[in-house]
Amino acid sequence: MTDWKELDRRHIWHPYAPLLNPMPAYPVAGAEGVEIILEDGKRLVDGMASWWCAIHGYRVPELDAAIRDQLGRMAHVMFGGLTHEPAARLAAHLLRLTDGFYRAVFFADSGSVAVEVAIKMALQYWFAQGRPEKKRLLTIRHGYHGDTFAAMSVCDPVQGMHHMFRGVLPEQLFAEAPRARTDTEWQDEDIASFRRLLQAHAHEIAAVIFEPLVQGAGGMRFHAPRFVREARRLCDEYEVLLILDEIATGFGRTGSMFAHEQAGVRPDILCLGKALTGGYMTLAAVLATEKVVEGVEAGGHVLMHGPTFMANPLACSVAAASIELLVRSPWQARVKKLEAAFSEGLAELAKLSGVADVRARGAIGVVELRHPVPVVKAQQAAMREGAWLRPFGRLIYAMPPYPLADDEAKLARLLAGMHAAVRASLEG
Repeated sequence: MTDWKELDRRHIWHPYAPLLNPMPAYPVAGAEGVEIILEDGKRLVDGMASWWCAIHGYRVPELDAAIRDQLGRMAHVMFGGLTHEPAARLAAHLLRLTDGFYRAVFFADSGSVAVEVAIKMALQYWFAQGRPEKKRLLTIRHGYHGDTFAAMSVCDPVQGMHHMFRGVLPEQLFAEAPRARTDTEWQDEDIASFRRLLQAHAHEIAAVIFEPLVQGAGGMRFHAPRFVREARRLCDEYEVLLILDEIATGFGRTGSMFAHEQAGVRPDILCLGKALTGGYMTLAAVLATEKVVEGVEAGGHVLMHGPTFMANPLACSVAAASIELLVRSPWQARVKKLEAAFSEGLAELAKLSGVADVRARGAIGVVELRHPVPVVKAQQAAMREGAWLRPFGRLIYAMPPYPLADDEAKLARLLAGMHAAVRASLEG
């Protein structure tokens, strides 16, 4: 192909970007360790972990080997009526990581589809119980759960990126998001709106769904573990299922293996994705309790979902290898070091007049401006410092691979890139 970059520019739609007046898309030649290598040889510390999934970095020997080994056996086989060892091995890892609390694992294509499947589980559960009127969902504002239709219906309908679909999507119920970021800041008002909606609509609510501790693409907002505990208690009180979307927060990102562990509760349905395969393949998983499984299958029903590439052997093999690598790595220490680096290294930015907030939780560092970020300008400022960032809205943030914590020079480059992006965004 003589000029693939021109073909890309003219014909390929990139995510959340125009085709007719395209933003820059920088050609990548490779990736290694915690760095992306551009075609011109420039190396950028990846502050995004490829949209939060490449938690181990790139060209990881153990994960490369898992893919190669599985490729020598089979790349794919349908999961309808057939099965294979990689799916069972991965399911065993997920059940073990959740202390055997769940009965079933459903493998989906992506995080967004995992949310769709979780919603189907909840709707089918109540249908099979003879209560089909319980078909709405309750969530909190500022959330993001994916780009497919049921998932979009529980994204923030006003400030979220899917507001143009209002009137087309099912109308769900939205409580105010809690303001308290820690249990010590907690006030009863943080759950009041949520409680009122449950009291008024429990008869028609199938499930509650939200992201525990950290709301990702809806604004990188943090909330207290107490909110998760209170939500669990109220769901039990009003006979509503609890779905937790840990697609972004799972596998160590917030400092615990799963964010809900910090609240000391378990959801009825748990959605996992992104870091599940270490960034190598697209795969997600939905875990369901015995209660949910028995409820869905009551009266001889079956869960009505079955993707073509469900439990793809390549994806399952590399996901199992990724979990094995994570468990034996010093991931807790690395995440703790990254949190400290973000807390200390970004603190001085809070003094700038155009900065609304600076915050860190686990391997997540966020600088929130008072106005929208000029994305290209901020991105290019970070690149000059040798860092790759993908700002959105009013946020300049980082969610890097965990091994970055072991390389002080590269970590310093990422922090320098964040500083440069903020200062460039605040220039007249």
